[in-house]
Amino acid sequence: MIREHFEFRQTIATILADDPRHIAAARSGMMAARQEVERQITLDPYFSATLEPYTPENPGRAVGRMARAAGEAGVGPMAAVAGAIAWAGVEAMVEAGASFGLIDNGGDIALVSDREVKIGVFAGGSSLSGRIAFLLPPEEEILGICTSSATVGPSISFGIADAVTVFSPDVAAADAWATAICNRITTDDTSVLDALPGTGIQGVLAIVGDVVIRWGDLPRIVQAKVDERLITAGRSPV
Repeated sequence: MIREHFEFRQTIATILADDPRHIAAARSGMMAARQEVERQITLDPYFSATLEPYTPENPGRAVGRMARAAGEAGVGPMAAVAGAIAWAGVEAMVEAGASFGLIDNGGDIALVSDREVKIGVFAGGSSLSGRIAFLLPPEEEILGICTSSATVGPSISFGIADAVTVFSPDVAAADAWATAICNRITTDDTSVLDALPGTGIQGVLAIVGDVVIRWGDLPRIVQAKVDERLITAGRSPV
């Protein structure tokens, strides 16, 4: 397996692949999506500034995905930028013939896989951080596994959760909903999860301190020892 670090401005990602050609495809796909987002921000700075749903006129593919996902989740479109860029990268890998490809864009993951994959959970100061992982079966279709945290990383959050991980074949939606859920969920109030049926979200795992909240269909969770050196840390996307 090839592991490659990708960094361009605020985008900091890890690419996993079996073939150097698929690494190149991932880089190209991410760059194309990122450049589309940058053009949108240049033409319409409000797109990157708003924390409310917003759909620009005639959006491109990545921007349109971000706006749609954010509108459904009730957050600003930049809440879905990392997922949308990772999604574009893995789509390019598949188009190049990859049966295995994973992009971790600062905790927002898109993957396609012909094998079992273990994905560790990093949850800040929680005692569960680095001790559990998702054991994913082979995934013939692209899957998004996106995580938001109020206690880890540079992104804006209005919540208290140490980690909220969301699974969906719509990677932008997984990213947007991870933000929306993290903004609102507490150990006493999980009502934000009531909005998920019909959205395409498959499952949610939220960690608040030492409390674990589950919703929907989640992969098997196993004990693990997560190597923090493998964590892809991103910068604020704005």
